[in-house]
Amino acid sequence: MLQNEFPILEFDEDKNAFIRPSKTIHAIAGIPERCVLCFFSEAIEKILSEYAHKIITYFKSEAGNYPLYELDYKGEKIILMQAFVGAPLAAGQIEEISAVGCKKIIACGMCGVLQKELAVGHLIIPTSAVRDEGTSYHYVKPSREITANERIVKIIEDFLLENKIPYIKAKTWTTDAFYRETPAKIAQRKSEGCVTVEMENSAYVAASQFNNVEFGQILGSGDSLAGEEWDNRNWDKRTGIREFILRLTLDICIKM
Repeated sequence: MLQNEFPILEFDEDKNAFIRPSKTIHAIAGIPERCVLCFFSEAIEKILSEYAHKIITYFKSEAGNYPLYELDYKGEKIILMQAFVGAPLAAGQIEEISAVGCKKIIACGMCGVLQKELAVGHLIIPTSAVRDEGTSYHYVKPSREITANERIVKIIEDFLLENKIPYIKAKTWTTDAFYRETPAKIAQRKSEGCVTVEMENSAYVAASQFNNVEFGQILGSGDSLAGEEWDNRNWDKRTGIREFILRLTLDICIKM
């Protein structure tokens, strides 16, 4: 590892960290290889009320214990779990989900948009991300951007096309600091081709590459940073849209 003026750029290729999930988390025999991470707790509760499921383990933290549900969804077994906000927790979930045995992971959530024409709930498939967060630099060599898994992107796109569901493919901006999305930074990211802003994608992708698992994501348009002022657009109250996105993601997960 070479020393750098900025510690975040001191990438170490050694995979033998002092703490690895395999030391504290054991693989679960027979666990489904497909997993959905969803940010919408109310949508998860709705799905659990409709489909047979069981808790197969808990991931423990100081904030509480979070269950991994094995969901019997349309005749297929899928792991369903609450997604956590922010790049460090996103990467940690990929690490732990990989450790128990899941190999194909898809996340769904909502994001800020940098284009006015994107209505609330419009679907976006992230194809690349600007790495404006710190976590991914511990998993993949420093670079300005990181590219999504092409096979999973195609599966998502094919499903949306087949079902005539409007979407776009786009570059996203992953940031650690949603209170520091300044006008200058927004303008810079737009000039780079970013259409959305969120807090997890580049970390998800980097941690997935590190752990040799496949990952994809579906985003729904939420609040807008495209005008003179921030517009919440009540994205967090659009329960119908949020439930639709989760159901869609579960359907796509079956194809992975």
